[in-house]
Amino acid sequence: MLILVSIVLLAALISAGLIVLLRPLLRRYALARPNARSSHVTPTPQGAGIAVIAATLVAAGIGAGIDGLAVSPTLYGATIFTALVGLADDIRPIPVLPRLALQAAGVGVLLLVAPANLRLFPELPLVIERVLLLLAGLWFVNLVNFMDGLDLMTVAEAVPVTVALFLLGWLGELPAQPTVIAAALCGAMLGFVPFNRPVAKVFLGDVGSLPVGLLLGWCLLQLAWHHHLASALLLPLYYLADATLTLLRRIANGEPFWVAHRSHFYQRATDNGFAVAQVIVEVFVLNLALAVLAIASTSPGSTIRQIVLLLSGAILVAMVLYRFSTKKAA
Repeated sequence: MLILVSIVLLAALISAGLIVLLRPLLRRYALARPNARSSHVTPTPQGAGIAVIAATLVAAGIGAGIDGLAVSPTLYGATIFTALVGLADDIRPIPVLPRLALQAAGVGVLLLVAPANLRLFPELPLVIERVLLLLAGLWFVNLVNFMDGLDLMTVAEAVPVTVALFLLGWLGELPAQPTVIAAALCGAMLGFVPFNRPVAKVFLGDVGSLPVGLLLGWCLLQLAWHHHLASALLLPLYYLADATLTLLRRIANGEPFWVAHRSHFYQRATDNGFAVAQVIVEVFVLNLALAVLAIASTSPGSTIRQIVLLLSGAILVAMVLYRFSTKKAA
């Protein structure tokens, strides 16, 4: 545990220090101007994800070295590649199909090198399962990006999830490598907090949100591959529900779902009278509750018990989504 806590602290310091150094450049060259999906009203520097991802990879590499673990060059390469795709998109938007193809390459290489004995559904042919995981991974990377539309929103998601992951690793329920990555990402996001709290001084940008999604998705997949599928679903359940239900609603309404918008539940909450801080606190508390349920689901028990925990998580998420979609009383 001491090593994991040290990784968190190191990543937080590196992340905060790099953001301080980068802010003048980002202010000059990487302003995010308000658009159709924005919750901010004044141009704000974006690109702090450069610091967050750099801090994550450096701290994880140092922590792995201390613990005698080998760093995965494929994971590092895929993360850096995805960050570069996000950086290019921040500077000059990439058309939808090429952007998805590039993101799919980052996700696909991780699945390509994964051992064939890591399975979720052995009844399916391996090729079909990996194709389904590719689609799921591509969606997860993008939904983290879609949900990064409010100050501290990604922090409110990533910190509870990563804390739960490295606690599960400490308890022996998650392999060492994703445990170290989760601890480093947790610290890097904490280092980002002082600069992104309302009103944000800097945003992650796609250069941050896309690789954060990739790293979180990879850690959750490792958890699912090691016989904790219920836990891997519970941890990101709010993000999954908000982004997926929003997508399905837009498709059902015949809206161009690939176009920037601000109709996610958390965005509708601010339109319905919720303060940004209140939305973030409610999401953070919800994610803490989901983390508790996720950790509980890894203890020995019946399938019925895991289903009950999943349903409990789904009810909590549904309650928050309903609150966000309802006008707040004056």
